[in-house]
Amino acid sequence: MGWDKNFEELLREYLPFLSAEEPLEADTDLRAVGLDSLGVVELLGSLEGAYDVRFTDEALSLETFATPAVLWEQIGALREAANR
Repeated sequence: MGWDKNFEELLREYLPFLSAEEPLEADTDLRAVGLDSLGVVELLGSLEGAYDVRFTDEALSLETFATPAVLWEQIGALREAANR
């Protein structure tokens, strides 16, 4: 788990089936813990604002929002691309 506290707090807001006591694992299936299509759209806006990135069309896929690890990796790639 390499993400920061802010990422986990933001993400948990959109995961209604993940209790506060349950750990958010790198391979947690985000859909299984309640991330739906409306949640993805709202989460996308929150993440773009928090990390000053813009998700490209290529990043807007079901795979990007499959697990916390994949999503965090995508944010890292977008931040790196923005700093070039």
